[in-house]
Amino acid sequence: MAEDVKRRYARLAWAALALLVVPMFGSYFFDDMFSTVSNIFSNPSVLELGWNEAAYGKYTSGYSILCIFGGLVVCGMLLDKWGVRITGSIFVGLMIAGAGMVTWAITSGMEPAASLNVAWAGCMVFGLGSEIAGVAVTRSIAKWFKGGSMALAMGLQLAIARLGTAFAFLMSPVLIKEKAGIYTLAETARPAGLGLILLLVGGIFWAVFVAMDARFDRDRGLSDRVDTAESDKFRFRDVVNVVGNGNWWLLALLCVFFYSSIVAFKKFTGAILVPRFGVSSQAAGMMATILPFSTVVFAPLFGLMVDRKGRGTRWMLLGAGLALAAHLLIGFAPSGKPFFGYLSMILLGFSYSLVPAAMWPSVPKIIPEKLLGTAYALIYWVQNLGLWGFKRVAGNILEDSSPVMAEYLFMAICVVAMALSWLLARSSKKHPELALDEPNKPGK
Repeated sequence: MAEDVKRRYARLAWAALALLVVPMFGSYFFDDMFSTVSNIFSNPSVLELGWNEAAYGKYTSGYSILCIFGGLVVCGMLLDKWGVRITGSIFVGLMIAGAGMVTWAITSGMEPAASLNVAWAGCMVFGLGSEIAGVAVTRSIAKWFKGGSMALAMGLQLAIARLGTAFAFLMSPVLIKEKAGIYTLAETARPAGLGLILLLVGGIFWAVFVAMDARFDRDRGLSDRVDTAESDKFRFRDVVNVVGNGNWWLLALLCVFFYSSIVAFKKFTGAILVPRFGVSSQAAGMMATILPFSTVVFAPLFGLMVDRKGRGTRWMLLGAGLALAAHLLIGFAPSGKPFFGYLSMILLGFSYSLVPAAMWPSVPKIIPEKLLGTAYALIYWVQNLGLWGFKRVAGNILEDSSPVMAEYLFMAICVVAMALSWLLARSSKKHPELALDEPNKPGK
């Protein structure tokens, strides 16, 4: 009977995955809703909202503030003690509440400084909720696909969630159409309104998953919490063991620099691609959409490849190198030539698929299962520290200088990511017992 239950839930795992990606789709949309129209902030006189590029940089950096100041660390501990259902539900709710604050701030008619501060605070709440919800989703996938196609499942989750980014890239220029006059508050808020609706739908899907996950545990005699046995109880000193793990640090720092080279860049795609390649914001949106759409195809394929063939650290190194090549093209290719913009997005798309497909499934290989929530949360914390800083710096560079100067920042970030990937590959050779470069499927 137990074996029949196991087989039945192995099939239901894919249904659970389908439920988990919906709130992440909404999160990615809301996070990137201004990316391909960020050029409108270069001229605040045409915005009733009154924000400039530095203000937009401050707003988008708010995503990481609460995460940086201990939120992710504390919530990662709660995730291990309370389980994904309770903790995840709290932070899916915070994600929706933060999005509501941002939408209200944009439409309220307050003075620009006041609306910015309220939206910034809303982005903080949204960011903390989104990050912990993401950790809960990742941990849930690790639970449902343990001993199976974990990298494929994580690749699919990333790919479908990033369709939210693609949807934002395509829809935002349609919702905020280029024109000669003033952009009203209602026009500027259209992407936020749509994003809030998507997040509310995602909250409903999360509730369905919670019910399914509770039955999963009940049928298999498990607990959503990981402290069922004395030897497995969570203790604060175990966090010290996580941060004392050198391979964990290599993965965490690689996450910081690699994601900053793409995620921080995405926030300013309109401000960089429009002047560099002489295209409209809608064309820049189409150009940037290659990035998430390519991951829809390649992230699951690369995840399957890692599951079956291994060699994860090599794919991380290759992916970081592709990101560097893309930013070199954006920075130094002939201006006014859209072909090079499309080519750079293709390279970034490959990179954005390769590195996460190998990186995220590596964490369970170096961290005990009972601490996975904490380990993932700490990685997200370090990542958000970097993203906060790089977004602020990039926004200030674009306010005071040219897109090429901003690209120098992203090139340097990619070089560091490559160095970290190389160090991780060297560590993998020294410690074969970790099986970082081995397939994820037993016996494969």
